[in-house]
Amino acid sequence: MSWKQTSAALIGIVTALLLGGPAAQAAQPQPWQLGFQPAVTPVMGAIDNFYDLLLVIIFAIAIFVMMLLAIIIVRFNAKANATPSRRSHNTLLEVAWTVIPILILVVIAVPSFKLLYLEKDIPKADMTLKVVGNQFYWTYQYPDHGGFEMDANMVADEDLKPDQPRLLETDNHVVLPVDTTIRIIITAGDVIHAWAVPAFGIKMDAVPGRLNQTWVRIESPGTYYGQCSEFCGQAHGFMPITVRAVSKQDFADWVVKAKQEYSAQTPAKPTRLAKPTRLAQKTPAVAGE
Repeated sequence: MSWKQTSAALIGIVTALLLGGPAAQAAQPQPWQLGFQPAVTPVMGAIDNFYDLLLVIIFAIAIFVMMLLAIIIVRFNAKANATPSRRSHNTLLEVAWTVIPILILVVIAVPSFKLLYLEKDIPKADMTLKVVGNQFYWTYQYPDHGGFEMDANMVADEDLKPDQPRLLETDNHVVLPVDTTIRIIITAGDVIHAWAVPAFGIKMDAVPGRLNQTWVRIESPGTYYGQCSEFCGQAHGFMPITVRAVSKQDFADWVVKAKQEYSAQTPAKPTRLAKPTRLAQKTPAVAGE
């Protein structure tokens, strides 16, 4: 590691410790990034706030314990305390070390329950997106917009454009409108997958024969990336997610084009695995074998 890389890492660590947040802000992972990606949904914003609270509590406990250890080392070592006390009971101390942790857990539990409720209580949705995990690609359906569907496969290294991130770009993007409450129904067609987009605060299992659901309300236009987060087989690492958030008008225009492109044809299911890396080239060629 060069001195520049070392300096960047130290600066990132200090920034994260002081600010309690990510050292790099983007809709995708960045080199030397610490912490979460910037929140673009109410759920992820609540996760960020809860993380900041936990960070303060953890640091306070760590500093308190370190101070106690320092006091014990200095005041109660054999040289400074040649005749140690033989007391074995202190009522106040025992009450304190029982009550204080309980209070800390209560402080943590209240916002934790609120966050769980926010994640699980799906508000009245303006539209629905259905996500189906397959080995090893995603299928997206828009039941409220004519029911068309499309497949999203990872773009291989040799096909990437200069502005497209490796292992995260897909040939078809999930297009969603901003400032819209979207219910997301997630399932799988073969094995267990997980649909995860860090900037949205979403990580939901896709289970065959089961419909899981979550929701999202994207607050800022942009392109956001995620990946399958449940080990699903040999090409698990090659199941990225690309979500493009646009204005409501741009979404309406895209739906008109998407209906013409996808509704008139059956989406072509990939029969061969992408080969973006040397590791992928060593895997069997036919998906689902």
